[in-house]
Amino acid sequence: MTGLNDEQLYAGFIRAGRLRADPPLLEREEQQAELGRAVVALGEGRPAVVSVTGRPGFGHNALLRWAGRLAEERSVRVLRVSGSLAERDLRYGAVTQLLGQLGEVAERSLQDLRREQEPACLPGLPELLHTARRTPTLVTVEDAQWLDPASVQWLQALVRRLANGVPLVLIVGRTGLYPYGPDWLADATPSARLFRRLTVQPLSPRAVAALTERICGTPCDEAFAAAATEAAHGSPAVLNAALRCFADAGHRPAADRVPQLHTLINGIVGDRAGRALRGLTDEATAVLRALAVGGDLLDFPLICSLAGLRTVRESRLRASLEMAGFTVPEGTHERLRMPIVRARILEDTPAAERAALYARAAHLAYQIVADDEDIARLLLEAPPIGEPWAVHALRGGYGAALRRGDFARAATYLHRALDEPQDPLERAHLGLDLAGAEAVSAPEAGDRRLMTLVQAPDEGEPWAQLRVRALDMGLARGDDAWGRRAAAHALATAHGSERDELIALYWYAAESAPETCDLPAPGFPTLPEHPLAPAQAGVRAWQLAARGRHRARVAELARRALDAGNAAPALPRLAAVRALWATDAATEAEDRLATVIAELRRRHSHPVLARALALSAELHLRGGRLDAADRAADAAERALPLAAWHPLAASHLIAVRSTIAQEDRRCDEARALARTPLPPGAEYGVYWPYLLYARARVAMEEGHWAESAELFKESGRWLLRRQWANPIVLPWRSMAARACLTLGDQEQAQRLIREELTLARQWGAPSALGLAQLGAESVDQQEPADGTTTRLLGELPTRLAYAWVLADLVTEEVTKGQRASAARLLSELSRLSVTRTSGRLAERVRWLSAQLDQPAAPDDEALPEGWSALSPAERQTAELARRGLGNREIAEQLMVSRRTVEHRLSNTYKKLRITSRKELRARSRSTERDVTDAV
Repeated sequence: MTGLNDEQLYAGFIRAGRLRADPPLLEREEQQAELGRAVVALGEGRPAVVSVTGRPGFGHNALLRWAGRLAEERSVRVLRVSGSLAERDLRYGAVTQLLGQLGEVAERSLQDLRREQEPACLPGLPELLHTARRTPTLVTVEDAQWLDPASVQWLQALVRRLANGVPLVLIVGRTGLYPYGPDWLADATPSARLFRRLTVQPLSPRAVAALTERICGTPCDEAFAAAATEAAHGSPAVLNAALRCFADAGHRPAADRVPQLHTLINGIVGDRAGRALRGLTDEATAVLRALAVGGDLLDFPLICSLAGLRTVRESRLRASLEMAGFTVPEGTHERLRMPIVRARILEDTPAAERAALYARAAHLAYQIVADDEDIARLLLEAPPIGEPWAVHALRGGYGAALRRGDFARAATYLHRALDEPQDPLERAHLGLDLAGAEAVSAPEAGDRRLMTLVQAPDEGEPWAQLRVRALDMGLARGDDAWGRRAAAHALATAHGSERDELIALYWYAAESAPETCDLPAPGFPTLPEHPLAPAQAGVRAWQLAARGRHRARVAELARRALDAGNAAPALPRLAAVRALWATDAATEAEDRLATVIAELRRRHSHPVLARALALSAELHLRGGRLDAADRAADAAERALPLAAWHPLAASHLIAVRSTIAQEDRRCDEARALARTPLPPGAEYGVYWPYLLYARARVAMEEGHWAESAELFKESGRWLLRRQWANPIVLPWRSMAARACLTLGDQEQAQRLIREELTLARQWGAPSALGLAQLGAESVDQQEPADGTTTRLLGELPTRLAYAWVLADLVTEEVTKGQRASAARLLSELSRLSVTRTSGRLAERVRWLSAQLDQPAAPDDEALPEGWSALSPAERQTAELARRGLGNREIAEQLMVSRRTVEHRLSNTYKKLRITSRKELRARSRSTERDVTDAV
């Protein structure tokens, strides 16, 4: 069967499951010994009654057949009887089988049984007893659970007559699912000495390993045996059938093949369960169906109530179901043994009855105060209930699913809640929450649902607030074109505060559209220069901040927006937070942002929450709090996984995560994030410059200075298309200047840094101005700022950028041999907490400290001729090479690639007109020994 497809394999293991060949009798020595003693005693004329019980497939019938063969070997007559589902209602069906094996002696009794009238009492029993006195007889009854009532009474009468010393042994094999009680044989036995009960146990992993080796022809590992035992619950019949199909398919009995074995076992168990269900009593069927619906939640008395059973012997029914292999006990509950069994039971239940069961189970669960999500799971399969508790439970299930991040399940609960009758406004709020969950599980569907809500024509303040919230949520996913269309449509009929908020949201979206064709047509309401509405004030504050104008007014407008609290849409308040932070009111801005995030968590507004958390991560990152930034970025992705972000907004989170990874020295992760492929059109997003900036940082880290310079400038071009000139947005000019300086383009570096300095002065925030001044000192090779200035800058919000500018200044001072100023700057740098949270910065600080701890060489002040012609980066690299470091060590210390080190040294040799490190060191320190040329 090697190479068979799944369908053929399925048919194969069903056929295997129906074979009558007995599996090997493993771990049945105790039962075999007991049966063997009964057969030996029979030869000595002593009767016995043996009951062999076990779950279906555990081999009780195989033991009966083994005993029959043993008796035949000892010349004992064996009469075999087998119960069956087809003959369960056939009166004296089993007796007819038995008498047919007696021959002419029982012919008259057989004729009586074949007639339509009632036969004489206990037909054929005297004949059997008479022949047994002359010929010791073993009677085996397989599958006694299917015997008809008349045959049971006949066998009980036979057992009662064994006290007279008749040499007859009766062995009955059965499962526990028996309508006449589990002890009908014991009750009929006249003497306790005659009766023995044997229970067949499941196979252990050791026995399963032996069975596997016998069937597959090769030993199996312990993991495979344990997994097979657990999957089949130790059933020899199931394991025998599954392993034969497994071996026929050419699989090896190893742990990596366990999934294939699981598939086979599930199919066999499901087939056997389906056939077993057809033979159950109505009572057992009703209980199993109730267990399949509510067994995980309701105890057994409630299950019986759910099944419609008013008077039932619960203990007897539970024991029967357990022995039949359908259930396992768990306190006051019964659990179905395997998921495949539950599936087969539900498949066998008519759809209308199944739906009614789920509805009744949900009501019972509500009455016992079960968890909301447990009730909600039942309601998913039930028809509309029409009662308030159903919607409450489904909402509770939605909240629980959201808390564990299962957005698809949360959406499913709210979908079902919409089927319940309710008020139109309540239904609309359900739709809004559903759209929030669909933003993760089905974003396009969520956008369509939000557009429907925005276009709702209903009047009144609650509906106006709903429309604004729907637009706020839809716009948060990042599709500014969707936001402009939705706002423009809703604005046509809006008035009052709703109109003000729609205008604000429209211009929030328009801020992301740099092309003139995306601007509104003449006559569309513009954003006021001095807005009074809080939402408009937040958007206007960020417009001014991004353009670097009117810092005082920006702070005033931002506070106006944030003071409104949740009365204003969330996105304009996030814009206000960003604007307020840009004015250097960082602590206040971050506190306000924390308040907004807490509110959004309570509202389960996940798209907006994700945007707020991404902003929080960015602000923590800029402030040098890398651990907090990483946690906020993780939370943002949990609130809205990256795949659910609109490409126009996803760039923001990707850029933040890339920079966090870079600072944490996770270089491969930073590179992979920065180079994340995005669909065409993503470059028009408002955060595209942020991703370009992150890519430029990665390129700079790898020593690709030309690429990094171009990426920094490209980032700036995209910002300028939106008229975002403020260097506090992204200090791309100073970073591009550093790259240009490394490449030897002093003129362009000075132009860029002077432009940044001019714009920083225009904005007036100390953080922007201080960073620009430090950058200018580095580019123009001025004397570093004094300690008071640097300490002031270290207390401002842009601590990470400040720390890196300071680190570059210290490196430059060390390279030039200015040890006093370098030590002063390094002391200030080491005081910053970011040097302990950023692994990359901490590594630079350790290296700088090591350089300053080394004693100064006598000729450190006497630099080689032509040294001034080198760029700062070339001078820094040459100085390290002059001190004896190899290329790999230099690359590690400067955190650039070896290729960059080689390129810098090559330029240095050309400018100094030398050819090797020997000449470099000879021209600077002729007394030192030569260092092997590594270039």
